[in-house]
Formats: sequence, C-alpha cells, structure tokens
Amino acid sequence: MRNSLDLDGRPQDTRVVVAMSGGVDSSVTAALLKSQGYDVVGITLQLYDHGAATHRKGACCAGQDIHDARNVAERIGIPHYVLDYESRFRESVIDNFAESYASGETPVPCIECNRSIKFRDLLGTARELGASVLATGHYVASRALADGSRALVCAADSDRDQSYFLFATTREQLQYLRFPLGDMTKPETRELARRFGLEVADKHDSQDICFVPTGRYTDVIGRLRPNAIEPGDIVALDGRIIGRHPGIIHFTVGQRRGLGIASDAPLYVVRLDAAHRRVVVGPREALRMDRISLREVNWIGDGPLDRAVGAGLEIFVRVRSTRAPQPAWLRATDDGYAVELVAGEEGVSPGQACVFYDAPSGRARVLGGGFIQSASAKRLTGSAAKGIVAPPLVEAVRG
Repeated sequence: MRNSLDLDGRPQDTRVVVAMSGGVDSSVTAALLKSQGYDVVGITLQLYDHGAATHRKGACCAGQDIHDARNVAERIGIPHYVLDYESRFRESVIDNFAESYASGETPVPCIECNRSIKFRDLLGTARELGASVLATGHYVASRALADGSRALVCAADSDRDQSYFLFATTREQLQYLRFPLGDMTKPETRELARRFGLEVADKHDSQDICFVPTGRYTDVIGRLRPNAIEPGDIVALDGRIIGRHPGIIHFTVGQRRGLGIASDAPLYVVRLDAAHRRVVVGPREALRMDRISLREVNWIGDGPLDRAVGAGLEIFVRVRSTRAPQPAWLRATDDGYAVELVAGEEGVSPGQACVFYDAPSGRARVLGGGFIQSASAKRLTGSAAKGIVAPPLVEAVRG
C-alpha cells in the first residue's frame, strides 16, 4: 500500500529529510510529515555569512532563520542539523550571479540555488542519511506517471506557484523529491502553522536575492566584479550617444525609470552591451521580441527532447517569473534550441529562464526550460522603425 508520499511502506518506516529554511513553508512541511508519522529529519543549510543579515527582513538560510528552524524542530520533536554550505553557495550561486550581471545578463539566483545546492548537494546528503525522499516547502506538485516516472506540476495556488524556479530539476531528482504544499494555498499553510503551534506562523516571506545583506545587489556585484561598475555611454538604437551611465549593473532590459536622460518620448533599456559598456535605449516597440535562443535546456517532458520537438513543438512559455505563460513553438536549431513566440513578448532578458508548460494556466505540467541566451525581433513597426536597420540594433544579445 502506498503512503501519502506515494511510496511503499508505513510512514513510521519511511525516513524523510526536510529542507528547513526557517520560514513558515518548510516548517509546516516538516510538521505535517511528522504528524503523519514519518521519520522526519530536518536540515538547514547555512549558505552565507549571516551576521549582517540576522535582523533583515527577507533573509533566509542565515542568522535568525537558522534559529527559527531549530526552534521548530524542537517544537515538533525531530532531529535537526545545520550544514555549512557557504563555500558551495559562494561558488555555485553568488559568483555566478555576479559574473552574469557583469556580462550584461539578468540572472535568477534562486534557480541556480535549487539546481546546484538543494537538489544536487542536499539531495545527496539526504540519501547518505538513508532518507527515501527529500521534501521541501516549494509551492509546486509532483505527480506519478503511468510509466513510473514523475511529472512536475504547477501549484494549486497560482499566486504562489514556484515552478518557474524549478525548471532545471531533472527526471532523476523528481523521483526523489516531494512537495507536500503543492495542493495547498498560502493561507492554509499559515493556518496549519498555527494549529501546530509554530511561532513562524505569521513570519514574512523571504525575498529572491537572499544573500544581499543591504538589499542592494549592486554592492555585491561591485565588490566581486569591479569592472561592472565602470561608467559608459547610453546610446540610441541608431548608435548616437545620448548620455552617460555609472555602470551597466544598474540597468536591466525593459527598464524605463532612472535612465538619467531627457527625451521627448519614453525610452526603455533595449540591450546591454557589456563588452563596450553601453546601455542601448529605444521606444517601447523595440522591446518586443519574437524569437529566443536558449542555452542549458533541460527537458522533463515525455520521451527524448529531440523526438518530442520534431519539426516543432507547440508549448506555452514563461519568460519571467511574474509573467503568464504565452503560446510558442519550440524548435531545434543548428546550435541548440529556440522558442518562437506566437504573439511576441516585451523585455525578454538574457540570463532569465524560459520555462516550458503544456497549458497556459491551472495545474499545467512543467516540460522543462532553458536560460535565455539572446532574443530578436522579426521587424520593428511604427516610430521604432524610422531610420533604423532592424537586425543588428534590435538583437538583444548581451555581451
């Protein structure tokens, strides 16, 4: 008989390692599994120097959060361990984050943390401890398929769905991962925390860039990659210099405010040219891209990727965590894979993820995804097209 984690055996005979960040979600995950009779072991990862972040809202995996995770473990009666992963986190997440920004990209450190730290290193530790599964407090679901494999599915609470940040999860990892909160809403999670008597029931949620003590990521990048804060030119789409900037790390594709230049019409950041320290700006129409080239594509749909794509696979893609999935075609190219957006998308930024889904909403299945290498537009229209040679100037290839 299968238990609630879709495993053979009684809960009391099933060891589960829970990744406990000190927040309400992972705390409820541990308490819920303990209440169901599982042999639960809590592990908290110390990921960075937590001294400066101890009392800052939005910090996780440091300082106060480690203290909170320890208190929750004591409250529900499970063993709890804190593992020092600072060097791994610095190499895999912080250094890559700084390098990506310095090259003109807009990285998503949470994706790399899940891929390299939690679902690779921590998962390996869980196996060493004899655990049958690693459970986390992510708002996403795992479903068993007919062939014995598992699918990654969007959370019931669409406002909390974290599938975008988990696209790089592999098929092998999915077999070992469980997400008990995937069918719950955030209010339901907090209510469970109160019923379990957890002090973190009303604790604020962590922010994306958890390792920035001051809340200013440019401080971290400037310290690790000083060349990224060197000044340069702000140029129009036709190459004219129209201003100066204090460093490309202060800008992202799609940005309108804070450009520091006067213009008769609104201007947006269209491209960051890190090699020449240039910020390229243009009208809003110049932001709309139709084709996205991808790198590091991960496929967790049915069958091999090449066979699934064939001459073209109709999917839905999300190009930012805050955007809704849009219809697109996934196609094979000479050097990898590319996505053709049916209706186009504004502000597509290299370094962000392009995540594949089999439906535009609801409990859609995550089919995989890749990191955005570059984006291009078929053509410009209206005022954006006047006097502009589209191909070289609209290409949003950073660096």
